[in-house]
Amino acid sequence: MEVLDRNILWSFMFLLAGAVGQSVNYLVPGCAVKGSTVNLPCTFTPVKSDMDNGREGLIEIIRVVWCRNHEICQGGTPSVYDSDLTTNNPRYRYLGDMKGNCTLQITDVQKEDEGTLRFRMEANYKEASFTGRQPGVKVTVTDQTPMKIESSSDREFKKGDSVTLNCTLTTKCTFHQLKFTWFRDGHALSESGPTLQFAALAAKDSGNYTCEFKDVGTLSLPKSLYVKAEEAGENGGHGYLYPTVAVVFGVLLLVFALILVFIKRKQAAAAADKGQPAMGGEVEQKPPDIIYSNVLQQEPSRAVEDVSYSSVQFKHKNQARPAEAAEDAIIYSSVVSRG
Repeated sequence: MEVLDRNILWSFMFLLAGAVGQSVNYLVPGCAVKGSTVNLPCTFTPVKSDMDNGREGLIEIIRVVWCRNHEICQGGTPSVYDSDLTTNNPRYRYLGDMKGNCTLQITDVQKEDEGTLRFRMEANYKEASFTGRQPGVKVTVTDQTPMKIESSSDREFKKGDSVTLNCTLTTKCTFHQLKFTWFRDGHALSESGPTLQFAALAAKDSGNYTCEFKDVGTLSLPKSLYVKAEEAGENGGHGYLYPTVAVVFGVLLLVFALILVFIKRKQAAAAADKGQPAMGGEVEQKPPDIIYSNVLQQEPSRAVEDVSYSSVQFKHKNQARPAEAAEDAIIYSSVVSRG
């Protein structure tokens, strides 16, 4: 009788401890996309110790169970995962342990996976076993629907602004810990979460963004993001410093070239007036004057003979000139050559 009373007392104490110390915490209800993989995060807190034969002993969790649409989740209740079984559905995988993590993973989610799932822990002492009844985690399965990207702001952006892009389904369901792939102009980015954050936008961030579920491959409609170029006065008023310097330098170079051409032309004109070659020019060569009298000066006797010969050749057509006339011609020729 005493032993029975003691067991009843300890059972009552464990029930009280379970109500106070034991707990199971689920993530808020959410959605899963058909064909995707979803994790159901879960944590539990077991009783730390019990009394056996007057001595304090440690509580050990020896079995964990997940069931669907059942509040007790014990005995012969159908389960989706049971650590004591080797015939569990391979789509359900227990990612937790026997100490405090009770996370469950569901791969290739199907419509039959919908429902409220609950976790139960069983200890080496029966009264230390516990089921997390309320509220459980409700899973809703949705078909693949078009995805969309929502922006935290739709105003015109400029360099240094911040913005967040959210990848969501066109449904009212809330999703948790889903893996995404982000693209900019068709090129994959390193981010894998449902949000893409820009703390300080730059010109290179402009482009068309899309996202998709990694496990399903559902691609969203593109979202355009444009970062406006810098305006005059930005960055301390130096936006157009370099273009202005280039224009001024070009004008100065043109003026210098015009002055140089003007000076060269003035020098060329002055040299032409003095009969001297212009700077960098060549002296114009004139052909030497032909002075036929040189022949007469050097060989007078030959010249006389030539004139006399000429006179003889024309005797058969004209009357011979008087000797005085021939001599006058020779003398006149000599005078002209000497002048």
